Amino acid sequence: MWSTATSGSSPAGGPWPVPSPASTPGSRPHGLERTLPRRGADRRRARPCGPRASRRPCRRGATMSMPDPALNVLADGPIRAMVVLGTRPEAIKLAPVVRAMNASPAFDPIIVNSGQHREMLLPMLRTLGIAAGTDLAVMRDRQRLSELTGRLVNALDAVIADRRPDVVIVQGDTTTALCGALAASYERVPVAHVEAGLRTGNLANPFPEELNRQLIGRIARWHFTPTARAAAHLRAENVPDRNIITTGNTVIDNLHWMLAQDEGKPAFRTDLRRVLVTLHRRESQGAGMRELAGVLRRLADRGDCEVLLPLHKSPAVRESLVPTLKDHPAITICEPLDYPDFAATLAACDLVLTDSGGVQEEAPSLGKPVLVLRATTERPEAVEAGVARLVGTEPAHVLAAATRLLDDPAERAGMARAVNPFGDGKASNRIVTTLVRDCLRPDALFVPAFD
Repeated sequence: MWSTATSGSSPAGGPWPVPSPASTPGSRPHGLERTLPRRGADRRRARPCGPRASRRPCRRGATMSMPDPALNVLADGPIRAMVVLGTRPEAIKLAPVVRAMNASPAFDPIIVNSGQHREMLLPMLRTLGIAAGTDLAVMRDRQRLSELTGRLVNALDAVIADRRPDVVIVQGDTTTALCGALAASYERVPVAHVEAGLRTGNLANPFPEELNRQLIGRIARWHFTPTARAAAHLRAENVPDRNIITTGNTVIDNLHWMLAQDEGKPAFRTDLRRVLVTLHRRESQGAGMRELAGVLRRLADRGDCEVLLPLHKSPAVRESLVPTLKDHPAITICEPLDYPDFAATLAACDLVLTDSGGVQEEAPSLGKPVLVLRATTERPEAVEAGVARLVGTEPAHVLAAATRLLDDPAERAGMARAVNPFGDGKASNRIVTTLVRDCLRPDALFVPAFD
């Protein structure tokens, strides 16, 4: 199921094909990379950063064993891979990639924290065992997206020019991911996009995420897609097959890893039926989110369930939810859970109501029914598998869908199946293997972004 869209032989132990060469020998690179010298030439005169002069990341003929993340790569110079993150979901989904790179002599990871969600991110990084060597701390209270974007691009450009990475890795669709890709492209550093190809086709929903990921899709050299559907979206946008690698979603890698640690504790207070809720989307804040808070209170009024809401740090989210939900005996409002406790809480719940993309991917792995509180989803695979339902944000629809699942055992059992359309826990191995392989081959590193 997890394979590239291209043909070729697979690495030892790997079930997916190797991407075909990007160009024929002697062909001229074009697009953004037209002015770049080939690997092995002196690049310092051509540009201030990026793959360095007289230096190969890994020796030709290096050997790899898969799916063990501790790749057996003999390197005469590690690949400087800059991982840019700034939010909890980015940390969760990039942690397996960082662990795989840390376990390999082929990589010298550089971790940059943009500070986009600093309060929520720093405890997560400690939990995941990731140390960010650079913290940009760009957030300001209630700043506009344009202000944040400008600060991030300027700050990341300076870091890239100073650290001279060979590749910049971004994840998903945050403002941090977009700015990391922009800054890298301005400095002529190739970009690897983890969780590429998700689309709703509506730039306003989710906003700004759909805009961000479409723009990153125009920049990235490597598109690591979680599903075949995501890969098809990129092909429809004329991204070459050789640049698309379907890996599965790294969030499944990390969920398996975290549950194996057995360190978390569920946050529910009672033995009532357990409803886990996460809400934060910008397009729902204000009146729409206040109406959803009313639905949650009506569910708690049933008397047979506990509603648990780990509260996002956003002041707009708190202003929308807390006034309606506070002081109800069957509603538990808490600060954002650290990842071990969130994973344990997800495993212990009976029903999930969420507008989070990551939770839509994690909950089906544990057999938890999911009601998606959004008008659109870029993750329709769970809906098609019957383990999630897209119910929107209209209060009557949300209340009716939740009530059916709580009252009808057959309805609930039909959704409570451990189906995992998003991965097999080996996505990070495929990502690092592809990067090593392509950095061994200069004609694969500098290729056009579009046919």
